[in-house]
Amino acid sequence: MLDANIKAQLQAYFENLTQPVAIIANLDDGKAAGEMLELLQEITELSGKITLEQRRDADARAPSFAITRPGENTGVRFAGIPMGHEFTSLVLALLQTGGHPPKVEADVIEQVKNLQGEFHFETYISLSCHNCPEVVQALNLMAIINPNITHTMIDGALFQKEVEERQIMAVPSVYLNGEKFADGRMELGEILARIDTGDQARQADKLSQKEMFDVLIVGGGPAGASAAIYTARKGIRTGIIAERFGGQVMDTLAIENFISVKETEGPKLVAALEEHVKSYEVDIMNLQRAEQLIPGDVMQIRLANGAVLRSKAVILATGARWREMNVPGEKEYRSKGVAYCPHCDGPLFKGKRVAVIGGGNSGVEAAIDLAGIVEHVTLLEFADHLKADAVLQKKLNSLSNVTVIVNAQTTEVTGDGQKADGLNYTDRASGQQQHIDVAGVFVQIGLVPNTDWLKGTVNLSKYGEIEVDARNMTSVPGVFAAGDVTTVPYKQIIIAMGDGAKAALGAFDHMIRQ
Repeated sequence: MLDANIKAQLQAYFENLTQPVAIIANLDDGKAAGEMLELLQEITELSGKITLEQRRDADARAPSFAITRPGENTGVRFAGIPMGHEFTSLVLALLQTGGHPPKVEADVIEQVKNLQGEFHFETYISLSCHNCPEVVQALNLMAIINPNITHTMIDGALFQKEVEERQIMAVPSVYLNGEKFADGRMELGEILARIDTGDQARQADKLSQKEMFDVLIVGGGPAGASAAIYTARKGIRTGIIAERFGGQVMDTLAIENFISVKETEGPKLVAALEEHVKSYEVDIMNLQRAEQLIPGDVMQIRLANGAVLRSKAVILATGARWREMNVPGEKEYRSKGVAYCPHCDGPLFKGKRVAVIGGGNSGVEAAIDLAGIVEHVTLLEFADHLKADAVLQKKLNSLSNVTVIVNAQTTEVTGDGQKADGLNYTDRASGQQQHIDVAGVFVQIGLVPNTDWLKGTVNLSKYGEIEVDARNMTSVPGVFAAGDVTTVPYKQIIIAMGDGAKAALGAFDHMIRQ
């Protein structure tokens, strides 16, 4: 199952094990159990510190396996074969259980250790989901650190009956003590903030005590990261406030137009960005949401947790988010049939009929990807023609299980109260109302800038974008902006990075003239 190159890498990693690791497999007679056993046997052969035990436990999912220490129970279990995006989760669980220290701040580890109560987490994933591993790895680490915490990763494709019983239609989907806890990507800090009730007050107090910054950047995507590197290189005190470092790039799978890098994936690019930023003395305040900009001789940024940060200059790089249809049923059936990430949630609709809303590049790419998984895809486009690149349209038209409907205005997502079962649309040419039966609706209709919190503070375009001049200055002196949140055309990663650098230089130039 593992090729020679991967085995060699794993053997090198396992030299970092300082404690014995026990893998306890609960197997049945199915094909998946055989594949799981093969994988675990190959791993066991790579280190004398790893042992494998087989059981048949009626109380545990089969096939599944626990990673623990002999005579202990770390509470980490994989119900599924963690290949694909989850292979890293498996390797980290083995290393951390075996005593290799995690790359997590000491105060965060102490916070996990001090959590009181019983926390039994279950995370439903798909192996093609690039958002799932971060959740799985965070919860696995918590289970390894705190004996009162357990976590089970569950491959939804392998345990389809559970998925149907719990009506899971989006991944990652996390349950805590049998009750729904969260959907979507979450970092360790976000999980802790939800279960540690005193965390927000402690964070706010700690942040408010920080000294004034020279430049404070709001947003941790490509534009924000680029701006931070450029300001830090000028030797001035720089801070980043990020609701999620990496921003929307974390949700991007294939990146093939980043100059000098033939192809990469969003999470890999974000990891490289973070490593680069951290090589300078930049204060990264992750998982923090800005709620108010207060201009003045000293700029103030008020955060959602009540903290107030001060700076001589500000760079706004808050990016954009998926645009919603804003039709009845969309919010009601979000994660219950309405989805925004075909790569993550597509496998949950295997063998079913789905719709894609949007005929641009994102929509057509989504339809192409989904066509290889689901029974049938119906793509609906508001205009009278598709707007995607010709090469994508050619590929789309070659697929026999895709139907394209243009001049279609989606008016409602329908459902039975528990999950979506179709959508209504208006034929804009004839005015007739139409309905199609689908199990999933994937919305791919562009982006909307994250500027709601800035209305009335800086000038915005009619589309809600921040208006900037040639040096990326906003209408407020000392406040600059960069990336997808601005009026700069062509929303691309490489353009956002250049924009961030320009905003940083503009901010520095402004400061030295004051």
